[in-house]
Amino acid sequence: MIRFKSSSLTYVWVVGIYLILACKPGQEEKNTMKEEEINFSVQVEEVLIGGKKAQLFHLDNGNGMQVEISSFGGIITQLKVPDKKGNSENIVLGYEHIEEYDTNDYYFGAAIGRFGNRIAKGQFELDGVNYQLATNDGNNHLHGGLLGFNRVIWDAELIENEKSVMVKMYYESPDGEEGYPGTLKTTLTFELREDNKLILDFTATTDKPTLANLTHHSYFNLSGMKETILDHELIINASHYTPVDDELIPTGELKAVADTPFDFTSSHAIGERIDKVSGGYDHNFVVKRAHSKELVKMAELYHQGSGRVMELYADSPAVQFYSGNFLDGKVSVDGVRYDQYMGLCMEPQTFPNAPNEPSFPSARLNPGEIYAHQIQYHFKIKE
Repeated sequence: MIRFKSSSLTYVWVVGIYLILACKPGQEEKNTMKEEEINFSVQVEEVLIGGKKAQLFHLDNGNGMQVEISSFGGIITQLKVPDKKGNSENIVLGYEHIEEYDTNDYYFGAAIGRFGNRIAKGQFELDGVNYQLATNDGNNHLHGGLLGFNRVIWDAELIENEKSVMVKMYYESPDGEEGYPGTLKTTLTFELREDNKLILDFTATTDKPTLANLTHHSYFNLSGMKETILDHELIINASHYTPVDDELIPTGELKAVADTPFDFTSSHAIGERIDKVSGGYDHNFVVKRAHSKELVKMAELYHQGSGRVMELYADSPAVQFYSGNFLDGKVSVDGVRYDQYMGLCMEPQTFPNAPNEPSFPSARLNPGEIYAHQIQYHFKIKE
């Protein structure tokens, strides 16, 4: 185990694992495991973001999948997965230069906390005490405020495992940060597995009653940014969603998706009905009505041209589907402009504005409790 705080070390680690897979005849979807030795490798470099030293972890599972993760903001800066021809390409939006993540107004690839999504007017009440959070989205609080978990330096350590490689990050948010009560001690683990799965585990504890709704904000484009996400085919296993007002705050209603443009219970192209949704998709889809520890398949995304499939699993009650409506072409990478709909986000979460809606699953965390949230991305190929 190697721990990084403010070191200038560059470290390379390789381990070989011999694996054989038996595939069923006629199987349409497959993972991208090869019948050969799998060599994990890790490189760690020191980078400067906003004048602060951070570590950039390059993880490679030897099976065509690589991920880069920054200890600044817990950010996934690149995620490469194979297509049906075996070509590995980056499928997440980011910046061309690492120092540009200092502002990251789009939350590209970032860890989100203390509260993912919006809280109306940045206000909530706990045990008779009213709290005012920073308002950084018009009148409302968004994704943890002005200095959310996406803009802090996390301590990090590298963990060796026989069938995976992990980066474990730590951040202690002090009492009062961005207006939240209590000191929140958070751990975020990224695990890249040999079978082309990326697993994110959040845990947190507090010394005072507070809120916790942690998630991750990668923008996905399975075409490798060759086209927008409008032709991507999407399934969301949610029978209801939460309608929003003109500030994207839930109205408190749970509405059935049936016979609406929000019905992704069967596969639909994202662009098929998007013109019927004012402003595009930026809505909370209800997978479970309450918290449970059950890990469920929330969504599946497919791009026909590349054959790439991404399955999303999580144990949270809901998932925010955001179709990249506010991308405005101000960011370009390798000559590709990130215009509207160039990427989409699938953010497993507790419902937005939950502290102010008693009927929504609670985001409260008490002393002595452990907040836990797991997100899994499974990558496969459909021929």
